[in-house]
Amino acid sequence: MFGVLSVPSVVLPRVSKTSRLIAKMSVTGMRNAGLSIESISVKPPSHPTYDLKGVIKLALAEDAGDQGDVTCMATIPADMEVEAHFLAKEDGVVAGIVLAESVFSEVDPTLKVEWSRKDGDFVHKGLQFGKVHGRAHSIVVAERVVLNFMQRMSGIATLTKEMADAARPAYILETRKTAPGLRLVDKWAVLIGGGRNHRMGLFDMVMIKDNHISIAGGVQNSLKSVDIYLEENNLHMGVEIETRTLDEVNEVLQYASQTKTYLTRIMLDNMVVPQPDGDVDVSMLKEAVDLINGRFETEASGNVTLETVHKIGQTGVTYISSGALTHSVKALDISLKIDTELALEVGRRTKRA
Repeated sequence: MFGVLSVPSVVLPRVSKTSRLIAKMSVTGMRNAGLSIESISVKPPSHPTYDLKGVIKLALAEDAGDQGDVTCMATIPADMEVEAHFLAKEDGVVAGIVLAESVFSEVDPTLKVEWSRKDGDFVHKGLQFGKVHGRAHSIVVAERVVLNFMQRMSGIATLTKEMADAARPAYILETRKTAPGLRLVDKWAVLIGGGRNHRMGLFDMVMIKDNHISIAGGVQNSLKSVDIYLEENNLHMGVEIETRTLDEVNEVLQYASQTKTYLTRIMLDNMVVPQPDGDVDVSMLKEAVDLINGRFETEASGNVTLETVHKIGQTGVTYISSGALTHSVKALDISLKIDTELALEVGRRTKRA
């Protein structure tokens, strides 16, 4: 009979406080983390409680389990050092470079990472745009977590860039339709792609949606309740209300003309009407924007695609929000290879490099 093989679990090296990424995303925290603000092309959005370091540690822990990387321990000498290169396998906007450095540092602070591109730069298929040097074991342990973050963030940034360019002069926004636990990461990628952030969560903006309106007993009742709540609690934040018809828009405007209100933005939901030929009718949206006439910010939502966003942006609406930026993201294909010549050879054979 075979005995039970005892395999020691792998404990990731402890990282000094100066090389860690912040737990709460703030400018001060960034400096304390050893990442200079000047080196970050696009800063992450602010969040009062989000633990980005904890997210990184969780991602590494779910990979390592209770045994660590058994394949690495079986095949790679502990003291071997190598150099691995980041390879773009398709065209797009790269994002997650700063986050990748943080993952490498969490695994092994002795790893040396260099980049020829920064977050927000365009990369083309076949481009080697970064490298990491150090213990082979550490690089391979970090590889998949680094790429998972970078591929998702780069996919979001790539689509956001396309949408933002097409939407002008309107600004493109994401929504709260983000991957659970990756809210800040997804919204950071939107910023890197040239978009703007909608509210971060339930805490930083009042967003009166259809269900709130139905429960409150109508548009004006819901607005009145919000105004009273903010006044009584001395809260200062943006207030947005969702409207679905021109009658609801007029109700909002009537209320605002008669009452002091904290309202800042009106959402014009599903006022973009799909046509049988694949085009969209934006006349209702345009009429709503004209009714509001600059008294409040406006936000178009619904039936927003890469094909329709330009036409929507020409209506005069302030913002265009799209859940697809984060909930239907297609990851950008990126790899990390030690033998880059072989990787490129295989990539050319499969049309992926």
